[in-house]
Amino acid sequence: MEIKLDDLTGTEIAGLIMEHLQGMALNSPPESIHALNLEQLQKPEITFWSAWEGIELTGCGALKELDRHHGEVKSMRTAQAHMRKGVAKKMLQYIIEEAKRRGYARLSLETGSMEAFEPARKLYASFGFKYCKPFADYVEDPNSVFMTLEL
Repeated sequence: MEIKLDDLTGTEIAGLIMEHLQGMALNSPPESIHALNLEQLQKPEITFWSAWEGIELTGCGALKELDRHHGEVKSMRTAQAHMRKGVAKKMLQYIIEEAKRRGYARLSLETGSMEAFEPARKLYASFGFKYCKPFADYVEDPNSVFMTLEL
């Protein structure tokens, strides 16, 4: 699997981001969806990567700089055809390594509290992420959980 910096202009990545947003809409009420669309992902404080096996898109992930010492994991998604193949694990490891390279002291994330998000929460916990209070502009929400990793 090759992880590449992505400019979000390809049709494959547009489709995966749409799938991601639709998945969020199926499992979360609108006011609790914090997933970003293509335009929002193209902001300067966000770095976005896609994962590929040859010419096949397998997944994606992003890192948002909250400040010089704190980053946020965003837009983690595995393509449906590549679920349970370790794509998310490799992408998360890549994002963590990039956060360390940047000198961040902490990496945080928001994900859903519902059963559909349990695999994601387990993945994050397996990397040492701990549950925490809301960070940045997030507020308490029964449909969200917040996790952080001290780097």
